[in-house]
Amino acid sequence: IMTTADGVEFVRTPDACFENLPDWDYAPQYVEIDGLRQAYVDVGSGESGETILLLHGQPSWSYLYRKMIPVLAEEGHRVIAMDHLGFGRSDKPIDPDYYTYIDHVERLETFIEELELEGITPFVQDWGSLIGLQVVGTNPDWFDRLVVGNGFLPTFPEGSTPFALPENPEITRNLFHVAITRMPSQQEPLEREPLDIESMAEFDTAGNYFGIWIDYARNDERFRPEVIVEAMTYFDLSPEEEAAYAAPFPSRVYMGGARAFPGLVNQLPGVTDSGWAGLGEFDKPFLTIWGDNDGGHLGD
Repeated sequence: IMTTADGVEFVRTPDACFENLPDWDYAPQYVEIDGLRQAYVDVGSGESGETILLLHGQPSWSYLYRKMIPVLAEEGHRVIAMDHLGFGRSDKPIDPDYYTYIDHVERLETFIEELELEGITPFVQDWGSLIGLQVVGTNPDWFDRLVVGNGFLPTFPEGSTPFALPENPEITRNLFHVAITRMPSQQEPLEREPLDIESMAEFDTAGNYFGIWIDYARNDERFRPEVIVEAMTYFDLSPEEEAAYAAPFPSRVYMGGARAFPGLVNQLPGVTDSGWAGLGEFDKPFLTIWGDNDGGHLGD
């Protein structure tokens, strides 16, 4: 455990954990922000004039984009894939309470300024969209276009709590763990019908499945990022790919960010209104992509 000059305790995943990962031979680069290293890969000639910024979600890291990066780079684009604080090769404060939504937004802004990026095309996914879209909305001049894949920017009334924690966490954690570990390696196509809240009654009679996810990720010792990624991936991951998603987290002390991220949604009320205001005026190319098998139906 190391400590920043401001007294923030953090850990840094050993480089050995990232050796021999399949389809991932990119050298990391770092920007120091508030005494903590923010990791990224930066490849491609940029001859096309395009700078593409790839932002991952939770609980993955920039390894998520291992198949996209070479395709984009071969087209002459500059491709940057950043690891959010607490993920990938970025430093990992050990206290989950250290992580806040606003801090992630401000760190992304600082990251862009430190690299002096211009004319950016961000590709945002999952929590990468909740963070990235807020930055686009409040700094639209930095971006030439925008691509959103299975993501969105929610807004909630100021002062509200979007997702309450379950009243019986001992029960719901076990139910969640059983459900997530029973997901088939190769998922079946979902029927495109309105989300059936009743089908989730085994988790919570009020349909508060995300509140259960917040509690499980934060508190259950069985939480493992690679298990979540595998369960929610349509195609089966190889054991080597699963190990790559586990690589940043060699023990539980490294998981503070991954455990805290879902709960950050309760910090959004009143905060993301400014992002939406800017996005409403964003008149540049804007592409949305939605995987049909995502059960959240957020793309409908």
